[in-house]
Amino acid sequence: MRWGLIGASDMARTHMVPAIRATGGEIAWVMSRDPARGRAFADEHGIPVSRTDPHLALRERPVDAVYVSSLNDLHHDHTIAALDAGAHVMCEKPLSTDLASAVRMERAARASGRVLATNHHLRGAGSHQRMGELIQDGRIGRVQSMRVFQAIQLPPHRQGWRVHDRATGGVIADILVHAADIVRFHLNEDPAEVVALSAPPTLGGGVDDNVVSAWSMPSGAQVMVHVSFTHPFAGNGIEVHGTEGSIVGAGTMTSRAGGEVLLRTAEGIRTVPFSHHSLHQRVLTMFAEATEGRGQPAATGVDGAKAVAVAQAVAQAAATGMRTAVDYGGV
Repeated sequence: MRWGLIGASDMARTHMVPAIRATGGEIAWVMSRDPARGRAFADEHGIPVSRTDPHLALRERPVDAVYVSSLNDLHHDHTIAALDAGAHVMCEKPLSTDLASAVRMERAARASGRVLATNHHLRGAGSHQRMGELIQDGRIGRVQSMRVFQAIQLPPHRQGWRVHDRATGGVIADILVHAADIVRFHLNEDPAEVVALSAPPTLGGGVDDNVVSAWSMPSGAQVMVHVSFTHPFAGNGIEVHGTEGSIVGAGTMTSRAGGEVLLRTAEGIRTVPFSHHSLHQRVLTMFAEATEGRGQPAATGVDGAKAVAVAQAVAQAAATGMRTAVDYGGV
């Protein structure tokens, strides 16, 4: 597969470029609005062409697929441009900054006949795939509740727009969308209503950086979520509690393979083995297969839009203090 990169991002640098090449892909060009940044990225990774205009790059060097990791508020325009050029798209999360834009992206992909995937990479983790199998096999009975926590200390070099730009940043857009997607993945249902509290921002940008929320599910299960940029020692994980047992995934809410999965039942506690393959390689393999008509991406455009819908509802609930229904915009 021949790829173009829209965005010379840290995620592209640390994860996606190695994963594209590990799965046999070729990178034809990189686009960045900053010419110096784009050229430096191209030189660092041996990419032959750097451009500042995505339309020019797509016209000059047609590609099979585009990975979009530009700023969140540019995802919509860059994805539409790639789809219009006939390319399949893997778009970084969040799919967009608002549900209406995300819905337009998904509908444009359907109209074009191209695959639109959202890079909710946790779906590709061996830990979550194994946890999903345990839930589906009924090993813990009926799910009653879940707890998801992804509370980190955001390092200074990654703060920037994440804590200063209300249009693109904040912990809800950056992290909570992952929780929204993995909850949907494990429970196979969409959150119905949410309540939320946002602590006063402490990183100096005025954007939400520490949020707790609770979600109700159509099945009656309750979900508790804590996401933060300000917790240096909290760690991350997910717990799924059912009528016949519990699953604990410690250290599994990250972009790298690892962590530990425990199954607790009346028989005791046991460690569950799982594959430690690359999350990103697995997601890209599923994406490539989908472009060939074999299966679906790990997370589709619909999945990405629904994660945005949950995040939007949590942001509204935190701002108003009101219980808020999740509006999925018809997707």
